[in-house]
Parts: sequence; C-alpha cells; structure tokens
Amino acid sequence: MASSVFEQPPSSTSFFSNNSISKTQRLLHTNFSPTPKTGRTILLLQCSTSKTSSIVCAAAIDPPPPPDQNRLPSTDADVALEVASATRDRRKIVRVAWEKLVRWSRSLRSRAKTDVLERTNKVVVLGGGSFGTAMASHVAGRKEQMEVNMLVRDPQICQSINENHCNRKYFPNHKLPQNVIATMDAKAAFTGADFCLHAVPVQFSCSFLEGVAEYVEPGLPFISLSKGLELNTLRMMSQIIPQTLKNSRQPYVALSGPSFALELMNKLPTAMVVASKDKKLAKAVQQLLASKNLRISTTSDVTGVEIAGALKNVLAIAAGIVEGLDLGNNSMAALVAQGCSEIRWLSTKMGAKSTTISGLSGTGDIMLTCFVSLSRNRTVGVRLGSGETLDDILSSMNQVAEGVSTAGAVIALAQKYNVKMPVLTAVAKIIDNELTPQKAVLELMNLPQVEEV
Repeated sequence: MASSVFEQPPSSTSFFSNNSISKTQRLLHTNFSPTPKTGRTILLLQCSTSKTSSIVCAAAIDPPPPPDQNRLPSTDADVALEVASATRDRRKIVRVAWEKLVRWSRSLRSRAKTDVLERTNKVVVLGGGSFGTAMASHVAGRKEQMEVNMLVRDPQICQSINENHCNRKYFPNHKLPQNVIATMDAKAAFTGADFCLHAVPVQFSCSFLEGVAEYVEPGLPFISLSKGLELNTLRMMSQIIPQTLKNSRQPYVALSGPSFALELMNKLPTAMVVASKDKKLAKAVQQLLASKNLRISTTSDVTGVEIAGALKNVLAIAAGIVEGLDLGNNSMAALVAQGCSEIRWLSTKMGAKSTTISGLSGTGDIMLTCFVSLSRNRTVGVRLGSGETLDDILSSMNQVAEGVSTAGAVIALAQKYNVKMPVLTAVAKIIDNELTPQKAVLELMNLPQVEEV
C-alpha cells in the first residue's frame, strides 16, 4: 500500500520519529526535501507492510523556468526576419528536392535504351480516324526514316493523306509527316511491319481483322488504341484480337490514358500507360512511343486498363447529361465520384488492381473524358440532357462515341459479376429509351443511403 507523505501514516508513531525512520529514510528526507532555493519538488511515497513502513522517492520534477524578465518584446522587424529566414529554409528544401529529381531523371534517361526505335523500320496503323491519325503522326515524328502505313477504307481519306499530307475529314489544318502513307491494300500495309497500331472502333474490329488476318504475321505486336467492350460477346480488345486472328500467342499491348487526338496533333504534353503481360514487350513499346511530348508508363494490369478505358466512356455520357440538365457543379462532382467507385468495384471483381483505376488510365482518362468539351461521349450526354434524341445526335456525328455501344455491355458484365452500378445502369436505360434523363436523376437521388466502400 502506498500513500502520499502529506497523509497521516497508519502507525501511531510520529511520522518523523527517529524510531520509525531508518537511516536511508533520513537520508531521503534530509537530502531531497524541497527547498526554497531550487524550487525542486520531491514526491515521496510511504510503503507500508505489516512490519515496517518506508518512504521512497518516486520522481523529481522541475517546474518550467520562469520567463526571462529581461527579454525585450518582439518587434515587427524581428518577426520579419524570422519569416524571411523560414522562407529561405523552405526555398532551399524545395530547390534541393527539385535538383535531386532532375538528377534522377537524367540518370534514367542516360540509361534508357533506344535500340527498339533504331531497328523499327515500318509501323502499320489500322484505321483512318482521328486518334489513329494522331498516333500515326506521332510515331512518324519519332524517326524520319521510319515508314508509317495507314490502312484505311475511305478512298477520300487515302487520297488526301497521300496527295495533301493531311486527313481532311478529321484534321484538315494539320500537316502529317512525309513518312506517313495511306493505303487500302492490306497486304502492302502489313508487309515488313514491325508493329501494328489498332485504331478501329471496338464494334467493327472483329470484321476488320477478319478481312486482314491472312496478312498478319504471328509474331507482329498489336498495340490497341481502341476502348470499349464488344456488345454481344462482352469481349475486350485483348480477347478480340487474338481470337479473331486465331492466334492465342499474338503479342498484345493496350495503350490508354488522358489523350485527345487534337492535342496529340498539336504536340501538347500528355502521359499514357502501356499494359501488357509481357514486360519485355511493354518496355519495347515504351521505347517506340515515348517522346518529349508523350510520357509512357508500363503496367501488367491489362484488364484494369481496358475496363477503365471502356467504362469511362459510359460515365462521360452521364457527366454530359448532368451538364445538359444544368444540375450544377455539386451534382457533377458527386456523380463522377460515384461512377469512379462503380468502375473500381467491377474492375477489381474482374481481377484488376485498384491502383490502376486511380492512375492515368483510370482517373486520368475519366477526368479528361467527363469534364472537357472535346469528349465525344460527353457531348452525346450534353445533347441528351438538353432534350435531343439519340438518333438525331448520332446521325449528326462523324465520329464514333464508344460509350453508346458499351453501356449495354457494361450492365451485362455487372450482372455477371454481381456488382451494383446505379449510375452506369441509368445511362444504359437512357440510351435504350427506357428512362428519361430527368427521371433517371430522380431515381438515383431516391436510392437508399449506403456505406461507402
């Protein structure tokens, strides 16, 4: 049992009696008692047993020193000096951090291999659309001696590229490099090709590939630029290409990220992701495409990159509808955040990594497609929200909005993997003309409140 020295001890003997205080106790009491000189406080405890009672020193605590009475109050000049000193320190930290980053970047660039670009002599691009044209221009600009063949089906596009060095349908004011050549001859396009960039819309990819399959070498790497899901089969491009070519070992890479074709043509900086199960192939494509205007990262998560690339188009239609209905910024942010969660739920159920959805090919591409007016899918949504019919919208467009076809496939996938996706499901019902945009908003707002996952 222990008690403070300031309490009455249980023994009838006086607390400071010589009979009850041992030599050690006297020493403690004598040497460590508080004195006015030091202001030092000693906490003494009395420990009692059936035979003896002893006092121990538990702790010695010094009170904080009194304030310096001679110190002058701080002036404005003192405060200014302290602020200036803190600013110099902060700037030094930032400068050192930036210098380290620059040295690291230079070190990586000095070790970067260029042998893939050096030995690449020919690249074939399938499709004459806006993004295929932009990537053909980008690749051709990487090496003047490289031949870039665009395999197209429109004779007018073919003629304008070869005679005027521009794609007059999509980029009439942009000159293409001299080493970009258009052709309608599949055999000529594929002969001697080192890489193939696939830029045909997903819903037409199977029929296009069936028509050129006999000219495709089994070891030719395919770089898919197409985003979406095949409506009836729910297949991704990583499944469509090898199955249509009847070659399960056809080298395959998915390229995705925030990248509008117009900004690529204008050589504005952006970043994209190369996804492949073959790390060596991913690095090779990185060497081929990376430039001062295009930063390329690599990943092995093909499923995550492709699912995010497909579903972001459907979400962009939803974002456009919010804009068309003039529901405000709060609604827009809430809807896109909910849509991102739905994409993550489904993709992870399908085996994708959640980090992929928060990266360039996920959140990066989603933000670009949902918030920028250049987005075809967002434009479809805006016009739907403004009261136009889907038929009128699609008939007036000269480019494909993949989200329109993909919406139904997304819902089928959600049912297959037992994932609730209210926002994307609402888009599918609007596209099928089973729900008006206004009614969809009311239904979504009346959904039960659930805990965020």
